[in-house]
Amino acid sequence: MKELTRRKFIATATVATGFALAVQPISAGVITTNAKGLVAGAVKIPVKDGEIPAYRAAPATGNNFPIVLVIQEIFGVHEHIQDITRRFAQLGYLAIAPELFVRQGDVSKLSKIDEIRPIVAKVPDTQVLSDLDATVDWAKKSAKGNGEKLGITGFCWGGRIVWLYAAHNPQVKAGVAWYGRLVGDATELQPKYPVDIASKLTVPILGLYGGKDTGISLDTVEQMRERLQSSSSKSEIIVYPDAPHAFFADYRPSYREKEAQDGWKRLLAWFKQNGV
Repeated sequence: MKELTRRKFIATATVATGFALAVQPISAGVITTNAKGLVAGAVKIPVKDGEIPAYRAAPATGNNFPIVLVIQEIFGVHEHIQDITRRFAQLGYLAIAPELFVRQGDVSKLSKIDEIRPIVAKVPDTQVLSDLDATVDWAKKSAKGNGEKLGITGFCWGGRIVWLYAAHNPQVKAGVAWYGRLVGDATELQPKYPVDIASKLTVPILGLYGGKDTGISLDTVEQMRERLQSSSSKSEIIVYPDAPHAFFADYRPSYREKEAQDGWKRLLAWFKQNGV
């Protein structure tokens, strides 16, 4: 898929409908959160080179909501990510999931992960961090968000971004990274990994990882833990021994209900403990 031109990027910017094609069929036990009492749906976030789409959910009444950035998996802002924003909104948060791959292509319409990976590999970290800055700014100015209570959570690809954005923006009060890659080879587009910023991190991050994750070795988790000890962030990492990668993804066979529910409770407690 060719990269979208700026004109086409703005014209085609929409959030996905339904689940990503690459993860069909969908599990029968998928969690569905309704939008009753919420304002929920697609919005457009002004960024440096135009607009990007996002899905946001917030209580229909009130203001000054704590903000939670929800960072997508490799599959884009599809129904699972949108549902997570509604879960937060039902608890009183303004939750926003920006489409961070949209300039490079629409991954939600691709049916194979091998088609998705080359697109995602073209996404520069600088673009992602800048888009998240713009999303926070939009939340404060246009969506009744309280910038003093800013949290972030992300899954898989988004888990790595949680660590990096917390290092980029110290105004973040707390973050929760679900099985995000911690170590990797530096490239021009992705020059740093969480392990590279760990020792200087000031934002408290809770990392949630699976002991049976075949893509993220426990050696790298321990390496991250060791680096975090010299930081002032008071970050923590929890490893669920029997959990595979994507254990929170209730629409996939990798879902583990016990670990997912425990992780969600820990996330909410972590945010509350740290002022989100």
